[in-house]
Amino acid sequence: MADPEIIVLGSINMDLVVHGQRIPRPGETVVGGEFRQLAGGKGANQAVAAARLGQSPVMLLAALGDDPLARSLRDNLAAENICSEQVLEIPGSSSGVAAILVDAKGENCISVAPGANALIRPDHLEQLPSSAWQQATIFLASLEVPVETVARGLELAPQPGLLTILNPAPASQLTDDQELLSELDVITPNALEAEQLSGLPVGSQQQAIEAGRQIQQRGPATVIITLGSQGAVLVGETEQLFAARAVQAIDSTAAGDCFNGALAVRLAEGDSIDAAVAFANKAASICVTRHGAGPSLPGRQDLATLE
Repeated sequence: MADPEIIVLGSINMDLVVHGQRIPRPGETVVGGEFRQLAGGKGANQAVAAARLGQSPVMLLAALGDDPLARSLRDNLAAENICSEQVLEIPGSSSGVAAILVDAKGENCISVAPGANALIRPDHLEQLPSSAWQQATIFLASLEVPVETVARGLELAPQPGLLTILNPAPASQLTDDQELLSELDVITPNALEAEQLSGLPVGSQQQAIEAGRQIQQRGPATVIITLGSQGAVLVGETEQLFAARAVQAIDSTAAGDCFNGALAVRLAEGDSIDAAVAFANKAASICVTRHGAGPSLPGRQDLATLE
């Protein structure tokens, strides 16, 4: 496969998904619903989204265990034409698993057993061929892998001139004494993550703008806060609001991953940040109308019908 234009660092999981009428409260059992087993993980989802929406090679930096799930997950990457040469298989470890509960409104809660995702180390990124760094234009990372590994990627990527994007999920991985955000180009929290990073409430678009300005002071040049049915807010040199398309949401599991993969694609193609956010917003609006993580991610032809 040709050298990538987009490099994605993140997790790869097998998602165990139960769709029910509602999400149980602590200590409660809710009977009924449908079960699906699907390829997922924030890194893999973002790579699949970028591969389906773009026209250039995508490389995934991730780790699998040496269990039966690993073959299925690797086969899925091959089917999506993702360069998986740098997906490690770590002996003696299990592949990541996510237990996902989705209610009738499409809201979800997720519990993740990271397995091999927690074992990918900074030196893995240092061993990446220099040709891959030189060819790529975008480095996209999320936080379901060790923070020190993400930090090393964000140090290496700017040296050959890659634009860096961090999806800070889960934001609990970041602490005030970490300098992960200091040299970052773009950060893409959702409302909850923006609250955790800024210390401010994010219940409206105006509050999101204020939180975005606060996050911007920690280093990122551009802050994009996704707000679900309220759309998205862009805080950069100026502030801009992006309305969400009115859709019937049934599953929001991979909406953020879809948004980030789509954003990376359009920035890699040379679009302006506002055009890229508008495109990503549309992609995510399609994603939430479909079940599952990987199966919900749209292709470029899906968005062409919305132009």
